[in-house]
Amino acid sequence: MKKSRCFQQLAFNLLYGLWITCCLAQTTPSNAATPAPTPSPSPSQRPMNERLKVRLAGYPRKHNEGRVEISYKGEWGTICDDDFSLANANVLCRQMGFVSATGWAHSAKYGKGQGKIWLDNVLCNGGEKSIEFCKSRGWGNSDCTHDEDAGVVCKDERIPGFVESNVIDAHVDENKIEEVRLRPVVAMAKKRLPITEGVVEVKYKDGWAQICDLGWTIKNTRVICGMLGFPHEKKVNKNFYKRLRKRAAEKVSRPKVNVSASGRPTSKAKANSKSKQSSTGKRLYLERQKSYFHIHSVACTGTEIHLAACPLEFKKPNATVSCEGGMAAVVSCMPGPLFMQNSGLKKKLRTSRNVRLKGGARLGEGRVEVLKDNEWGTVCDDRWNLQSASVVCRELGFGSAKEALTGSRMGQGMGPIYMNEVKCGGQERTIWSCPFKNITSEDCQHTEDAGVRCNIPYMGLENSIRIVGGRSRYEGRVEVQVGSKWGTVCSSGWTTKEAMVVCRQLGLGYAMHAVNETWYWDSSNVTEMVMSGIKCTGSEMSINQCQHHKTVSCQKSAAKFGAGVICSETTSDLVLNAPLVQQTVYIEDRPLHMLYCAAEEDCLSKSAAKANWPYGHRRLLRFSSQINNIGRADFKPKAGRHSWVWHACHGHYHSMDIFTHYDLLNANGSKVAEGHKASFCLEDTDCQEGVSKRYECANFGDQGITVGCWDLYRHDIDCQWIDITDVRPGNYIFQIVINPNHEVAESDFSNNAMKCNCKYDGNRVWLHNCHVGDALSEEAERRFEKYPGQLNNQVS
Repeated sequence: MKKSRCFQQLAFNLLYGLWITCCLAQTTPSNAATPAPTPSPSPSQRPMNERLKVRLAGYPRKHNEGRVEISYKGEWGTICDDDFSLANANVLCRQMGFVSATGWAHSAKYGKGQGKIWLDNVLCNGGEKSIEFCKSRGWGNSDCTHDEDAGVVCKDERIPGFVESNVIDAHVDENKIEEVRLRPVVAMAKKRLPITEGVVEVKYKDGWAQICDLGWTIKNTRVICGMLGFPHEKKVNKNFYKRLRKRAAEKVSRPKVNVSASGRPTSKAKANSKSKQSSTGKRLYLERQKSYFHIHSVACTGTEIHLAACPLEFKKPNATVSCEGGMAAVVSCMPGPLFMQNSGLKKKLRTSRNVRLKGGARLGEGRVEVLKDNEWGTVCDDRWNLQSASVVCRELGFGSAKEALTGSRMGQGMGPIYMNEVKCGGQERTIWSCPFKNITSEDCQHTEDAGVRCNIPYMGLENSIRIVGGRSRYEGRVEVQVGSKWGTVCSSGWTTKEAMVVCRQLGLGYAMHAVNETWYWDSSNVTEMVMSGIKCTGSEMSINQCQHHKTVSCQKSAAKFGAGVICSETTSDLVLNAPLVQQTVYIEDRPLHMLYCAAEEDCLSKSAAKANWPYGHRRLLRFSSQINNIGRADFKPKAGRHSWVWHACHGHYHSMDIFTHYDLLNANGSKVAEGHKASFCLEDTDCQEGVSKRYECANFGDQGITVGCWDLYRHDIDCQWIDITDVRPGNYIFQIVINPNHEVAESDFSNNAMKCNCKYDGNRVWLHNCHVGDALSEEAERRFEKYPGQLNNQVS
């Protein structure tokens, strides 16, 4: 028996020695070369009990997304985004117990990792059980930096029966920092929003915990303020809080209580006791006695976008001393002009005029646009990350960035693309101070426009308004709170602009429809009307900031006539192709006998009615117009096809009475000639690469314009003109306005108008400086109005 065992042991040792020799013979390729991707070393090369661990890390993020980190040989590291794909993301998400991936992120979107970059040039086919079975350059062989850390977004659905989640956060769960708040200590500060100064508290278990201020720096304050939506930080008067604490400590240690003969405190003593209880100093002192200091030290550099990204030292479980010699950290922040109560300071604190956000539904979000040579352009999303996005946010008077958006998530821009591969450090005052690459047309398209979502201060605006009775939370009758009373809003003059403000105030996105009768949403006990005469520009943060009657005055004051809204997370955005108008303009003298249908549709000037039909002609200023939908939803007529009007003369349906206005204006803005076009055929003439047409007018088809497509009205179709028969030679402004009555909701109405300088000598016409309404700087727009020769109305 012993001999048999010895023989078995000898055989095992021999086989084991041969296996070790083979393993040592396998060498890792040198960093000097860039080899073709090969399968990662087999898992058999690791000890049998070692299992590859994968986790999601980084901030800010949801539980099903983040930077990918893998543990190899007991050491955590990251994956480079070179050659990364959705197939790689699918393998990783399934490995962590999610059913699939919905996307992936490049350029360290969730922050830069630490330690090794374990894998590079990973190529999965999507069916592998683990990332280790995919091709790559080999473990630890990478030419990347942590600026290129890959992330994934997994579908928020678990694999049925998946026992071990394998989702491990960057910190142990109880040390994860997600939510931070400021709790004001001074009584007056509690009554004002936003709260700009107070004790820093972090969400901990079911309550809130404090941070010890030992070693606290202004850099830590900057990070906290950015998270809470403030662009600037201020130094706290620490002596003030120390004096409050000291005074409170003295009062608590030597209480003076007058006792009556019965042994009870007198009324005076009760009053003194009550005043002490409410005193700020005592409150601060008592809070310190009961404070739980979850974090003992913070060492931010000031460029982090979240407290969790800073080096933190947490309270040790067996520690007996709590923040000895320190107190709860207090910070003070400076809000941006939009959120400032002091109007004097508002004027001093101006936001940047060289950067703006466009196309966002909520405050502090949108497509990033920058100004160069008096013309606005966009930023390409290559290497776009939270540091760069935060510089933009702070520059515009918001806090740090919540999200750095890629892939034109806030709609596509028009015009030039000025920046690519922007790499901000986080301390820059403007995005123009950050390193970036200039753009060539081959580098980027508008499908890659970068966007941001910024942290904004909590203002509590949503608490004074609600919508009720709808089929979903996105629709209903509007009810507002005036004082302590809730009531309805008069629907007289209620338009898309007012609805836009309501949807923004409630955080429900864009306004799809402004509803004037809400009897079918009657589910509320509120019947009194409390607000009327509302007139908004569409950019206000709250309905209370709009003009409205001081006393309610409404012809239809019954609750069923109360104003309502239908909101949506996405909407369309129409923009005219200005260069095409300028290139295609010409004059035609068209015989009257060819204009009967045009006259029927009111496409000629009033003097045409007095003409000697069918003899004579009309002088027409003709041009082509291409209308692009650069938004995030299809543009559709407000009315359904059942209410479209048939026009027998042209043989088509009108889905909107007025779709565009064409005007010729003189120097003081008065119309000298005009035209209009009904939407007799809204359809997809052509689309960007990869986008399919959805709308076609033929055979009573659906009308609309798909996202990424355009509707082209050629210069040679009826009503595509301005009748200038009665116009004298001179210099004018030529203007086109799309969707002029805001009948259909859009994310941005400021780009619906297009203007050109127009020169007419009686025989020929020239258009110059054609541009969309918001494409130029204020200075360039002023120069446009002072076009040479326009003021004296003479041809120069």
